[in-house]
Amino acid sequence: MQVFKFGGASINSAKGVQNVAQIIAQHLNKPLVVIVSAMGKMTNAFEDLLAANRENRDTMPIYNYIRDYHLQITYELFPDKSHRIYSELEGVFFMVMNAYKLNDEDYDYQYDQMVGLGEMLSSKILSYYLQQVGISNQWVDVKTCITTDSTFREGKVNWTLSEIHIREIAKKVFATCNCLVTQGFIGGDDKGRMVTLGREGSDYSAAIFAYCLNVENLTIWKDVPGFLNADPRYFKDAQKLDKITYSEAIELAYYGATIIHPKSIKPLQNRRIPLFVKSFNDPTSEGSIITNTASEKPKMPCYIYKPNQVLISIYPKDFSFIAEQNLSYIFFVFAENNMKINLIQNSAVSFTVCADENKQRFENLIAALSNNFKVRYNDRLELITIRHYSEKDIKNVVGDRVVLLEQRNRTTAQLVLQKQG
Repeated sequence: MQVFKFGGASINSAKGVQNVAQIIAQHLNKPLVVIVSAMGKMTNAFEDLLAANRENRDTMPIYNYIRDYHLQITYELFPDKSHRIYSELEGVFFMVMNAYKLNDEDYDYQYDQMVGLGEMLSSKILSYYLQQVGISNQWVDVKTCITTDSTFREGKVNWTLSEIHIREIAKKVFATCNCLVTQGFIGGDDKGRMVTLGREGSDYSAAIFAYCLNVENLTIWKDVPGFLNADPRYFKDAQKLDKITYSEAIELAYYGATIIHPKSIKPLQNRRIPLFVKSFNDPTSEGSIITNTASEKPKMPCYIYKPNQVLISIYPKDFSFIAEQNLSYIFFVFAENNMKINLIQNSAVSFTVCADENKQRFENLIAALSNNFKVRYNDRLELITIRHYSEKDIKNVVGDRVVLLEQRNRTTAQLVLQKQG
């Protein structure tokens, strides 16, 4: 048994869906679980729709864009307008319309009830298209598989229940066909409500299925040839890592490498399930493998770039020390506001963190901290992490930018940078 995960870039067009179907068709000699993300950049579009409604802006252009995007792909794949897929999609569009208008609801709850519908749309389109080209499969609602608590936008998985449900459902599906199609990014709480697993959580969904079914391997299909030592959008000389260990992958994911979700590695490592990263544009190429054994090649420097960062310095108002009690409260405030800390530095009378900049959460965080501390910050910064660095590597990435904060250990350097001017 295998698990395949296809991201939004792989199914962002009718041709993309057709290509994914061709890849799946080549691997049906054994049971296959297929996890799909929302199409293209649809998660961003759903977030824009939710924000527009919350800010009392005109929502219809965004809603129509989402609807038209999916229908255009569907028209190309299913020329017969009486095909059942159209009524299925209308049902999901109706759910979208209802979900984004829940103004009186908690934002995180409303977010999860709507944004996860992108995966519902993409998985239904793919499943029906597979049937159309002769690939027998069964579409499954992932809320019946992955059980979470009710921490909306960051659902905590109940591994015991999830394993029971996934095994039961997979057994029924694979008794009739060799392909199960479901959604990434979402699970369900005990009330059947949608709970997302964190942004970019489809990789994590795939790892959950892989763990619960103890599969032979998991393959994540990307628009890159494998696990690269840098994001090619920011580093033009990015190179492929043929083979890395689970521990190195965890380190890279922890620091923000976007090739795989940070939570995805541990379940695979626990059952020693190999993870392949391969290109859907070149499916016969070898790609990269993440496993227990290391490559014999010398360690290559790896670069992780995080834009839109904010550097926050916190000081006691009475010039007292930053002691354990203060730190405990500060971490509590960050957790309460779901602000992810990427770097920490403290002294006797100050505590400085670099975090992802999220306007709404950031404003709430600063307001909460300012009740007890003096707070200063710089925004619109960049954080670059270099694994297996050299002085030359650091000099090259800094360029003409200003270094506001730098930390190093034996293997990793982190630099918070500000553009001059």
